[in-house]
Amino acid sequence: MAGNSKRRGAVRKSGTKKGQVVGSGGQRRRGLEGRGATPKAVDRPYHPAHKRAKAASKAKTTRPRAKEDGPEYVLGRNPVVECLRAEVPATALYLVASTEPDERIAEAVKLAADQGISILEVAKPELDRISTNGMHQGIALQVPEYEYAHPDDLMAEAQASGTPPLLVALDNITDPRNLGAVIRSVAAFGGHGVVIPARRSASVTAVAWRTSAGAAARLPVARATNLNRTLKEWAETGAQLVGLDADGDVSLDDYDGTGPTVIVVGSEGKGLSRLVRENCDSILSIPMAGEVESLNASVAAGVVLAEFARQRRQR
Repeated sequence: MAGNSKRRGAVRKSGTKKGQVVGSGGQRRRGLEGRGATPKAVDRPYHPAHKRAKAASKAKTTRPRAKEDGPEYVLGRNPVVECLRAEVPATALYLVASTEPDERIAEAVKLAADQGISILEVAKPELDRISTNGMHQGIALQVPEYEYAHPDDLMAEAQASGTPPLLVALDNITDPRNLGAVIRSVAAFGGHGVVIPARRSASVTAVAWRTSAGAAARLPVARATNLNRTLKEWAETGAQLVGLDADGDVSLDDYDGTGPTVIVVGSEGKGLSRLVRENCDSILSIPMAGEVESLNASVAAGVVLAEFARQRRQR
């Protein structure tokens, strides 16, 4: 039909020979070559995973990380007031300027002023940065790093006290409330100090300060790099190492605690570690009535300390 060549898509035939066709220059061949492994999602700039990782990295650089040593921040109205009531040593009280005042805020300000603690007004973002979840309620108390005694100095001071050394060593105690309770008991029953391991142990935080009811300010606490080595060195000075365990081979009723003594306390769950137990001269059990299998670590330490204090008074 005439006019078919004008239809869209029609092929026009030519009687002349087609000329030379320009090649691709190898571009198509290179396009078929492999480009290596596909980058991870976090490495692709336009992928949501990359943006999330970048935001998380930025948050880590702007928010202070919790440090094992250094100042500690007590957050929340009730915890701050409790620490101030217990006269926990503090360097500053931070208040968000826009915080609605109440009785706890007023008491915190009064206690801080009476104790000579600096009171600083700050913006809310400043407290947000030192809080893991933002639940600071507009108030924070800065507590300085605790100054630990050296184990050698602790024993030397106990020997120079005029009474036989009475010390407590804590093994596997990770709850600062237990540490604070032990410190309180040692101070109450005439003990000379407490030693804790430098690692994997509760430290003297604001929680321990509060639980000790201020005894942490009067009783030295030492931190041992190697608890086993410290116990061996103390044993060489003539001190008896007495481990506490419900399955002990000696009853508290039969033990004489009037001489130089180190009471070694393990956790309620793990008890004494193997090496610490092997270093002890005796493993002491507390006689109990009823079906209670064991006591909380701080309670057990308090019971033994009370008995040894009674024996020393009657000596």
